[in-house]
Parts: sequence; structure tokens; C-alpha cells
Amino acid sequence: MHIWADALTVFWGEWLDLRVRLPQVFASGLVSPLIYILAFGFGLGSSLSQPPMGNSYLEFILPGMVALSSMIISFAGTTFSICGDRLFNKTFEELLLAPVHPLGVYVGKVLAGVVRGLLTALAIILMSVIFTGNGWGFVHPLFLFLVFAGLGVIVGLSVASLETVGLYNNFLIVPMSFLGGTFFDPNTVPGLLKAVVYAIPLTYASVGLRAVALGGVFPWYAPLVLGAMAMVLAAIGAYQFSHQQD
Repeated sequence: MHIWADALTVFWGEWLDLRVRLPQVFASGLVSPLIYILAFGFGLGSSLSQPPMGNSYLEFILPGMVALSSMIISFAGTTFSICGDRLFNKTFEELLLAPVHPLGVYVGKVLAGVVRGLLTALAIILMSVIFTGNGWGFVHPLFLFLVFAGLGVIVGLSVASLETVGLYNNFLIVPMSFLGGTFFDPNTVPGLLKAVVYAIPLTYASVGLRAVALGGVFPWYAPLVLGAMAMVLAAIGAYQFSHQQD
């Protein structure tokens, strides 16, 4: 209970900053998904045959778009929030000196990332309802917000400059965006590439959300893998907070 009280305290500080920017966060979450929907859903999708699931390629990729957009916003928002406190505002030392448990600090930061991801997911669901008439089945977050927000916390604590964040984005987020099962069925790729695809956490979020939204067989292993990843990241994040030197 003490850890949860610390986590809610940290989250409340993040929420006070986030609530004044809610329209901005919601609107920014619409830009990239809308481009992907126009380019892949209507552009590429119009020339493709019947997808493995759903009535159209647009409907097929929309659940993955929820996972993809939530990943980007949860990761980026959490990373830049911590980087701003560490490198520019110079207020991060106050958080480290506060009498709060390291795991509580980690969970509080992650909860703020979860809220950012949920706002983005809500924006995608709204577009799903507009374009396909179906979107409410996509409300199944699993552990995807916890994983990507947790990853953002760890990166935010590790980098020494914003340029380094760009490297993580290029070598981690961009490959996951296109290899995470958002735009294709992971079961259709060749053996070696399939191993790479299923090593990406976004894949489990995409296939899980797609099964829930489109009525497929739910992959029971997806929440187990994402839950295990979330716990590993929590342990790493708590360790980093307890040993952070800023």
C-alpha cells in the first residue's frame, strides 16, 4: 500500500502538468494514425485481396494502429517528460531526494504514460467508428501501455541528451512500428523473420487487439508475454531510480 500511495503521489504531479495539455495530446495522437490509415488503409488496402481477418484491409490494420499509436505516444511522452526534468528543468533531483519508494516513482511515471496512451487509443477508436462503424471492440488494453510507458521511463533515465533519444527512436521504435504485426499477419512471414517479429512486444499487442476487435481466436499467450515484460521493466526501472545519479 505504501508503494501505491507513493505511485499515486508521483502520478498526481504528472497529471497536474498533463491535464492542461489534454486537447494537445489528444490531437497529436490523431496525426500519425490518420496518415497511416490514408496511406495503407485506403491507398495500399484498395489494391489488396481479402485480408486474413475483417471485411477490409483497413479494418484489419485498425486494431494494430491502436497498439502502434499507443506505443509511440506512451514511449515518447514518458521519455521526453523525464528528459525534460533531468536535462532542462533540473527538477529531477528533487524527486530522487523525496521520501518515496523507487518502485512507486517508477509506477507513477508509468501511469502517466498509460494515460497518454489511452488518450491516443481513444482517438484511434473514434476514427475506427467513423471509417468502419466498428471500434468499441478495440477497448482491450492488455498490458501494452505498461510495457511501452515502462520502456520510456528506462530510456528517459538512461540518455544523456535528446540526440540519444533520437537514436533509440530510430533503432527501437521505428523497427517495431513496421515489424510489430500492425500491417500484416505475423503467421504469414518466413521462419527467421517470424522469430524477429515475435521478439517484438508490439506484435503481441497487435494480435491480441485484432483478435478481440475482429472476433478471432484470442492468443492466450499475448497478455502473459506482455505482463512478464511489464514486470521485468518494473524491476529494471525501480533499480534505475534507486541508483540514479543526477
